[in-house]
Amino acid sequence: MAEKLAKKLRNEQLRSKVVTAEEAASWIKDGMVLGMSGFTRAGDVKVVPLALVEKAKKESFKVDVYTGASLGPEVDQFLAEAGIIRKRGPFQADASIRNKINSGEITFVDAHLSHNAELVRQGIIGPIDFAIIEAAAITEDGLLIPTTSVGNSPIFVQEADQIIIELNVAQLDALEGVHDIFVPGPQGKRDPIPLQNVSDRLGIIGIPLDLDKVKGIVISDILDAPSTIVPADEETDIMANHLLNFLREEIKVGRLTTSLRPIQSGVGSVANAVLLGFKDSEFENLEVYSEVLQDAVFELIDAGKVNFASATSITLSEEVGNQVYGNFEKYADKLVLRPQEISNQPEIIRRLGLISVNTALEVDIYGNVNSTHVSGTKMMNGIGGSGDFARNARLGIFVTKSYAKGGNISSIVPMVSHVDHTEHDVDVIVTEQGVADLRGLAPKERVGLIIDNCAHPEYREQLWKYFNDANEATGGHHTPHNLEKALSWHVNYAKNGTMKNPALSK
Repeated sequence: MAEKLAKKLRNEQLRSKVVTAEEAASWIKDGMVLGMSGFTRAGDVKVVPLALVEKAKKESFKVDVYTGASLGPEVDQFLAEAGIIRKRGPFQADASIRNKINSGEITFVDAHLSHNAELVRQGIIGPIDFAIIEAAAITEDGLLIPTTSVGNSPIFVQEADQIIIELNVAQLDALEGVHDIFVPGPQGKRDPIPLQNVSDRLGIIGIPLDLDKVKGIVISDILDAPSTIVPADEETDIMANHLLNFLREEIKVGRLTTSLRPIQSGVGSVANAVLLGFKDSEFENLEVYSEVLQDAVFELIDAGKVNFASATSITLSEEVGNQVYGNFEKYADKLVLRPQEISNQPEIIRRLGLISVNTALEVDIYGNVNSTHVSGTKMMNGIGGSGDFARNARLGIFVTKSYAKGGNISSIVPMVSHVDHTEHDVDVIVTEQGVADLRGLAPKERVGLIIDNCAHPEYREQLWKYFNDANEATGGHHTPHNLEKALSWHVNYAKNGTMKNPALSK
């Protein structure tokens, strides 16, 4: 262990600051604001949160926790269940914390992931008392080498009053050199971000540390919790084929080539499964510019389809993780991990002309998308980076199955119960039923494409009935709605357990 630690902790000034997790936890006081590393169960701190859980058994305290995105169970499950978290942001994906958010026990700040660093920089989030950051190594000259994500770690380290480092001796040495740490200056004094190609590097391999702010270093050997994505199924395979056929049509009319434009794929099983559809296609020399690299990206690299991938996090299932990290030298020169304010930067997304694929909970007949709230009130995970990409991408594509809960919920509804992405930011809808290309269309022109191509057949008559009645009642307004009936589908589901209502089809 001593030899391994010496290899990981190479800065002599910091070697005297190694402490136990319990001592580090003792520094955390009631009311503090913590900035923690981690992005979608990758690169998150583990042993200090577990020590905080033990501390909470002896004394009552609450803290605000800000991160890059969702974390593993050590924070979002165990800290939440221990009653330690008062406020959480900007994204989560664990059932325990979600339940406490929806019961009002935890306050949740849902935000675009590209915005968080600016909020910290401006002091709207904070002041941050402690940045608690996982590291794969600390170099001789005081660079913190992140592990499997970068997220908001650079801005937390820069702005926090004090820093606790979890030095993970189980993480690969080969991670050193994969990261590209570039932090923009203050707004108004900032140069353009000079990234013109997915593989460009702008910064340095680690996060510069103010050594005087480092209060302690805790040794960890706990690896990331594996992702919870589920395998592709018949319907996601069909959705992937619909998307590929849409892209083939774009090539036919000269808008794209077989190498497309850089691809972004959102977090989750459906987006991962749809991306995997490229594996057996004719598309080649692909690039990925995303926030998370999931299983599908590495399978596409193995298949020779993806040449290079840029993100802020690597989040893998146990099986794929074992294969990737067991052969990491095979992938290291094809990857770069950046701060999330760069991976999700609107300036770069627009410049590169991304094809963005994200998941919707529900879509309405005019193309508005709800990606966060179940029945308009219950938070699911958060908007994440989907808004960063959809608004600024060359193609903002949303995928969803046309139904849920065994067919009792239609994912295509008259009016979404919560709006995350307005019709102005949604270019294409894909379900297992088909594709609706909404570009250049007025609201009433979109209706037929969405209903006939994307809605489940069992709901199409009901949807047409709603639109026709609303159109007649309003005298053909620009976006016809019957406000008394617009959310009646959600009301019917709440009362009767289904959106199916024969009375609404007559």
